[in-house]
Amino acid sequence: MNNNSIDIAKLVYPMAGKEQIFLEDEFIRRGLRFSQLRLISILERSGQISAAAAQLGMTQSAASRLLGELEHTVGAKLYDRHGRGVVLTEIGYAIAQRAVVILHQLDESHREIAQMAAGARGSVRMGAVTGPSLEIVMPVIRELRRDYPEIELTVQVDTSDKLSEALFSYNLDFYLGRLPEDMDAKTVTMRPIGFEPVSLMARLDHPLASADTLSIGDCLDYDWVLQPAGSPLRRSIEVHLLAHGLMLPKHILVTTSALLTLAIISETDAISPVARPVAAFFQKDGILGGRVCQLPLKEEINVSPYSLIQRADGSPSPPVWRVLTLIEKQLANLFSTRQAAT
Repeated sequence: MNNNSIDIAKLVYPMAGKEQIFLEDEFIRRGLRFSQLRLISILERSGQISAAAAQLGMTQSAASRLLGELEHTVGAKLYDRHGRGVVLTEIGYAIAQRAVVILHQLDESHREIAQMAAGARGSVRMGAVTGPSLEIVMPVIRELRRDYPEIELTVQVDTSDKLSEALFSYNLDFYLGRLPEDMDAKTVTMRPIGFEPVSLMARLDHPLASADTLSIGDCLDYDWVLQPAGSPLRRSIEVHLLAHGLMLPKHILVTTSALLTLAIISETDAISPVARPVAAFFQKDGILGGRVCQLPLKEEINVSPYSLIQRADGSPSPPVWRVLTLIEKQLANLFSTRQAAT
């Protein structure tokens, strides 16, 4: 063997003939550079050093020198010359194929980071009480899936007290709901949205469904399905009844389950107050087989105003900002629709 030649077995495989030990980052420690990977990947396609050099904007001599350095780093001959250019050796071809994968992964990383910086990629965790989840969140989800499919959105629909707990446990980025009475307002930022109107839902052929108009007093002889005591929606019903000198319904079933509520009112004469967007959704043709309706209540009952609530201790990430922007857009659409209807 020529004294100046490279002993591949000793350089690349120092334990040749014995159990192999491969050190992490070995090529990096030997000085491997990304410019070398770019060159060998292009050389595999072009078959000419001059063409590869031109594509990289360097001289042919500089490209030859870079290839020589790569051969020294790898510890093996990477190409053979022939009349029309060069042909990669088996090891050269293997290095070129790895280089293509590595460079592609770097391009993908750049794309992902650029998308994150632009708010087009990443994760967003939001919460909402029931009404806004249908009226605001659903349209935002549709737009997000269409225009920003790389954003992963998690939506928690719950009561405001549960959502505030999740917010301050750092399990939510923000929520649409109310600030619990025991929560320090200095710890949050709030963007007021508005009242949450209430409808009374019953089965489609309920005895009261055919009336032209109803007062809430007309409904008190029937069973009611209500949320637990202290919930904003139940409290708004109780306050309205007491303010008009009316007693609470005699027979009440308490549940937090929207599914159970809908099952009961669709099978019995029970009545349930729900957020109006929820009532409108389930009254649509095809939803629950069209078996429920909104009773024609003449009084206007509203749950206390809700807001978009965030922690005051940090700034939103780019994807969170993207979703917040879509929410603002949907709020503007809702406001315009309501203005046009009045």
